[in-house]
Amino acid sequence: MSGDEGEGGNSAYGRRAFKRSGAHFTDRITADGRDGWPVEAGRYRLVVSRACPWASRALVSRRLLGLEEAVSLAVTDPLQDDRSWRFTLDPQGRDPVLGIRYLSEAYDRRETGYPGGVSVPAVVDVPSGRLVTNDYQQITLDFATEWSALHREGAPDLYPRARRDEIDAVAADVYEDVNNGVYRAGFATGQEGYEAACTAVFRRLELLAERLRGQRYLVGDTITEADIRLFTTLVRFDAVYHGHFKCNRWKLTENQVLWAYARDLYQTPGFGDTVDFDHIKRHYHQVHTGINPTRIVPLGPDLSGWLTPHHREELGGRPFGEGTPPGPPPADERIPARGRP
Repeated sequence: MSGDEGEGGNSAYGRRAFKRSGAHFTDRITADGRDGWPVEAGRYRLVVSRACPWASRALVSRRLLGLEEAVSLAVTDPLQDDRSWRFTLDPQGRDPVLGIRYLSEAYDRRETGYPGGVSVPAVVDVPSGRLVTNDYQQITLDFATEWSALHREGAPDLYPRARRDEIDAVAADVYEDVNNGVYRAGFATGQEGYEAACTAVFRRLELLAERLRGQRYLVGDTITEADIRLFTTLVRFDAVYHGHFKCNRWKLTENQVLWAYARDLYQTPGFGDTVDFDHIKRHYHQVHTGINPTRIVPLGPDLSGWLTPHHREELGGRPFGEGTPPGPPPADERIPARGRP
């Protein structure tokens, strides 16, 4: 799929409105294997772009739950070409486990001639080389629930049963107005559509700021799936969405509550250690040529603020509930210095 279509699912944009369609391959990997894909350590490979907010959800969830050894990781080049996400960061330009140059090869092994886009995150069955799922909405929920037998000791409950209705409701609003809203604003081709989307983005952000003014996390007193889904947009906001997508009524750094909340999560093990600002900036500014035909990558913004004190701990809360933080990321998954504040 072309970069102008976004990363996490097929999409299209017409005269006035950008529209994102759902995932096409929605098989689930479950504890009982009811879709033919049982949970099994070492069998599956998670393919991501660190530039993509939808893939970043899976990166954060995998780290928090300690699934690094159970689900191996393939990281694509942040710049696609016409043949889809590519493995040019690896030796000889091939993923060392799957042996493929392009993610589209795993899609083709699943369904020859599939007419849709090649999106990340994607989970691939290593023995067959076939795509299992590109359902970015479901992958992390299954990591939190179906993969529990392989969670690390002390893993948090990111989708607690007693809170699921509230998490789902909050996440739905965040998706509609924020996660996907920035894309609707950025890819709008008419003034009316842009203004409607941009207005909705900031209206929702203001409501979320009010919700977070007196509580550390979105739902309950621990990190949940809802926080992961909001974080992956907030961490990209000033770097790309404010300028590149014209979501510029104010910067994240200008909203005291959301800026502190985002820094709190960024500094929590499992969040910031998955974020590569270099990949993020280069992808959006060099792939979305319909928006940025010069492909110039801006020098800013200054990222040093991400490491400053946030004082959100004064609100209480227990980031990992009864659990513990994850350990350091595996050596081969650490973010290079150019991608960090």
